[in-house]
Amino acid sequence: MRRGVRLACVWMALASAGGCAVRPPVTPDVIAGHLAVRVDDEPPRAFSATFTLAGNPAAGELTLEGPLGTTAARARWAPGMAEIETAEGRRTHADLDALAEQALGERVPMAALFDWLRGRPWAAAPSQPWTDGRVGFEQLGWQVDLADWGQRRVVARRITAPVVTVRVRLEAEL
Repeated sequence: MRRGVRLACVWMALASAGGCAVRPPVTPDVIAGHLAVRVDDEPPRAFSATFTLAGNPAAGELTLEGPLGTTAARARWAPGMAEIETAEGRRTHADLDALAEQALGERVPMAALFDWLRGRPWAAAPSQPWTDGRVGFEQLGWQVDLADWGQRRVVARRITAPVVTVRVRLEAEL
């Protein structure tokens, strides 16, 4: 099955899953907001959802909500395992990166994303601050734009083809 068709199937399942979600309060261990992902491929792929991310790269939970606040998907991970539950059932993967790659069809540095959403580079990999007056940095082949950090917005863009753009609007200041 082509990657684009597979991605469309996964995200249709996410959007159609039922059940009401109860959102935990935003704390230092919980990040919540709105997420939009676009993959500039042929054909382009995109999705958006409200999310709650709890825990850390080693162990945690990501809940995606569709329209009307219904739980579209729930991912959980711990050392040595990661699983995602949608209307289509539960799928298990070796780790969080494998789960994300299967769902998105592209690699996204999930461990780094925890720090990027807090407005800082991931400590486990080298990063380069921008020197041209823009606010942000490059890390792991991604540009992390923090120009709208005051409005609680982060944009991360993979600069190799296909370009992947992750836009996040956070619910509360961290």
